[in-house]
Formats: sequence, structure tokens, C-alpha cells
Amino acid sequence: MHILIIGAAGMVGRKLADRLTRDGALGGRPINAMTLVDVVTPDAPAGFAGKVTLETVDLSASGEAARLIAGRPDVVFHLAAIVSGEAELDFDKGYRINLDGTRYLFDAIRIANGEDGYKPRVVFTSSIAVFGAPLPYPIPDEFHTTPLTSYGAQKAICELLLADYSRRSFFDGIGIRLPTVCIRPGKPNKAASGFFSNILREPLVGQEAVLPVSDDVRHWHASPRSAVGFLIHGATIDLDKVGPRRNLSMPGLSATVGEQIEALRRVAGDKAVALIRREPDEMIMRMCAGWAPGFEAKRARELGFTAENSFDEIIRVHIEDELGGKL
Repeated sequence: MHILIIGAAGMVGRKLADRLTRDGALGGRPINAMTLVDVVTPDAPAGFAGKVTLETVDLSASGEAARLIAGRPDVVFHLAAIVSGEAELDFDKGYRINLDGTRYLFDAIRIANGEDGYKPRVVFTSSIAVFGAPLPYPIPDEFHTTPLTSYGAQKAICELLLADYSRRSFFDGIGIRLPTVCIRPGKPNKAASGFFSNILREPLVGQEAVLPVSDDVRHWHASPRSAVGFLIHGATIDLDKVGPRRNLSMPGLSATVGEQIEALRRVAGDKAVALIRREPDEMIMRMCAGWAPGFEAKRARELGFTAENSFDEIIRVHIEDELGGKL
């Protein structure tokens, strides 16, 4: 089996490649080749026994999508995107990367399908940003998509494309609406939601973190480990059971910022909590007002997708996976 990961240098992409390397197979089929792609050269996963190809590619550039699928990968994980805050600040870049790049990929597969019947599984990372206020809590699976950010609009358009291209049998696609991934390892990025990770990650290693919103902000979360699990399950699930509604809101954990902080207190103590500094940010607070507080995720749960049940668990996953199991 040949796996293509677009966005492989990102946090979830790296963890996905590592998980596939450890497993050695996907859906019971041995993996003998991986092509890892990003706008910066990805790292090869340590210990992979098959062929690894590393590519530095801008998917929105002419001809690049067709070149990537020329090797006819069996499964395409499309994770590449610029994040919410950057997409809001740079309108043209957001649509070029998040929409045009995705459309070029889907069209390259469609053309290949017409040439030789090529029909891969396509796993696309969407976002809960496709929903916008006013929002019920919890949000049911039948709720309409009315994004209030450019990033959310770009993801919603791609969801429609994925469903239509799948309906036309150009590929077998599934859209995974990721919760906000928390706790993200590494350094802060330009995602407007990054503070959810920052206020836990930095204090856990004795560093100060900035909180730009109030403690009563409620949001939907899952760990990086769960995010990778969603992608693996999406790549192997029987899509006949999913039906024509190919985009699924993933399970997760609904929590307020205050509840996050109290979980940090339980796991790491008052000293860690004292490192959180409150600095209100008007732009982020406006964006937060339209973010999803939580989902029923009934369809996804019934289809076998799973996530954490408490924020204490999310913090402990981070400690196990990123801090060697110790504070």
C-alpha cells in the first residue's frame, strides 16, 4: 500500500506518519511506500521499512497536484492548510491554499479516474469552524454550516466538493471535522485557537502563557492522539455505512477555559496555574463568540470514532506523549 500525506510537516501530519510507521499496515494491508509532502520538507519517520519520498510542494501551484498523484497512492491524507488566524488576516492566501489547493488535488484525481479508473480513499481534514453562531449546545449532526470566518468558509466549500466528487465516484472521500487539537506540542502558531494549548503546554514546563479570553469561553477539544486516531479510522471505515453525508463532526470534549485551568491545577498544581497571564485580545474574543461550544457527534460515535472523556485525560496524554510521562 502507498500512502500520500499532504501537510506531513505539520504536527498532526508528523504524528500520523509516525503512527503508520509503528503500525506497519492500514486496514490490514502492509504499507510499503509513503510520500510525505508539505511546503517545507517533512522529516522521514524513524524506522519505516518501506520507501519514503519527501517532497517540498505548494499544492496550489500549477501541475503539482497531478504530479503527486502520478504514483497512484492508495490513500491520500489531505491535511494541508493555513490556520484560522492567518486565513482571516490574509484573505487571498487563505483561499489560494485552503480552497484552490484542495480543488486542484480533487481535480487531479478526477482526471486520473477518467484515464485509468484510479479511485483512492481521500481523508480530508475539515474543521468545526464550518459552523457559526448562533449555535445550539450541543450542536446536532443535522445543524447547518454557516461559517463566520474565511477559514471556516474555505473548509465548508471543500466539504461540498468532497461530497460531490465522492457522489460522482471520482474518489472515496471522507471529511473529518477536527475539534480544536489540544494540547498541541511545540511552539505557538498563528491559529486563533492556539491559546487553548498555550495555557496548558507552557505552564507544564514552567513557562508563562497568555490567556486572551475570559474563563467562561467554552469550546470543543480532542488530543493529537485522538486526531490521528480519527484519520486512521476514516481511512479504513466502510464508507457505505457513512452514506452520502461524507463530512463528520468528530467526538471530543466540551470544556470552558476555566475548566481547563482547574484540570491543570489538579494535574500540575497551583504553581503551574499561576503562570497564566490574562491579556484580553479583542480580535480573538470576537472570533471566539462564533466558535462551536460542543457537539453531539452521534453519527461519528456510532461509526466507531472515539476521543477523551476529561481534560485531565487530555493533559495526561500530552505528558505521556511529549514529556516522557513526567512533569
